[in-house]
Amino acid sequence: MRIVGLTGGIGSGKSTVSNLFKAHGIPVVDADVVARNVLKKGTGGWKKVVAAFGDEILLPSGEVDRPKLGQIVFNDPDKRQLLNRLMGPYISSGIFREMFKLWLKGCKIIVLDVPLLFEAKMDKWTKPIIVVWVDPETQLQRLMSRDGTTAEEAKSRINAQTPLDLKREKADILIDNSGSLDDLNECFREVIVQVRKPLTWTEFGLSRDGALVAFVSTFFGVIMCRRAAL
Repeated sequence: MRIVGLTGGIGSGKSTVSNLFKAHGIPVVDADVVARNVLKKGTGGWKKVVAAFGDEILLPSGEVDRPKLGQIVFNDPDKRQLLNRLMGPYISSGIFREMFKLWLKGCKIIVLDVPLLFEAKMDKWTKPIIVVWVDPETQLQRLMSRDGTTAEEAKSRINAQTPLDLKREKADILIDNSGSLDDLNECFREVIVQVRKPLTWTEFGLSRDGALVAFVSTFFGVIMCRRAAL
């Protein structure tokens, strides 16, 4: 099974690229969706976060007020690291569960959409690694337009993440999304060809079909050895 790593930065257009993969029939495990699920009321992640940040981050329904929590951690590096430590194990477990479900279905290629791919050291599970990059000014303008924030607020959120220029250095495939949507679609057509190239023997061996072939081969090998010994 080929596990493709997809990452980027806020306002880079990573989610748009993720949706393009889905539109082309390639399943995506979205870390943000997993994070929302492990933070639902009553879950282990919810209990840890509420114990650390207090009831003031809760909505009247008891669910976590995600925008409020986000504002707290974006403006405080220590609290951001605390949140990442608390949520990291739950998110990792959730991602593995989703990957296993896709493995059972026989998927040969999946995409891991993880904003903190390098920070969480999940990059070691993935090959190739795709980084969606955008120039700083375009990133700032897109974020301000999308969220209706001031330049100062947008810069604060951008600076809270690993710089895109550092991420691009670790990319196997770089998508420059500084242009138009048409430019992105044209670039993606080249990317999808690379992602869909035939699996290596190692990748095939990690797939469900590869595991079945290995099992059947081993089974018949044992039978033949026993017959030869008689």
